[in-house]
Amino acid sequence: MNRIKTTSKYLLASLMIFAGTMHFANTAFFLKIMPPYLPLHKELVLLSGAFEIVLGVLLLIQRFSRLAAWGIMGLLIAVFPANLYLYQNQEIVPASPTIHLLRLLLQGVLVLWAFWHTRMDEKEPES
Repeated sequence: MNRIKTTSKYLLASLMIFAGTMHFANTAFFLKIMPPYLPLHKELVLLSGAFEIVLGVLLLIQRFSRLAAWGIMGLLIAVFPANLYLYQNQEIVPASPTIHLLRLLLQGVLVLWAFWHTRMDEKEPES
């Protein structure tokens, strides 16, 4: 189980780092899905991207891993309004309604995935 969890942690960290990097490489996409009621769109896009990168890196450092997993969960919940806004305004990104729904549901899967990494392994010492 330890090997599976380690692999999972590296995959989740890589996904977070990649997603965070995309906030900087393709800022325009993320600006399009920002709900209009939120202020400082560009700043929030860049800040959330920076948090994704930092949390992804911290997930790989055993001392900070559990805290990073909790942070990832919080961040995924914090950015959920943008994903919901995209689902409600599907013309922003042309795709089938099924793809939009799956993208929305993926947030829940990612939260559960991060939650799994908040749990201590039997051989993992508490920090």
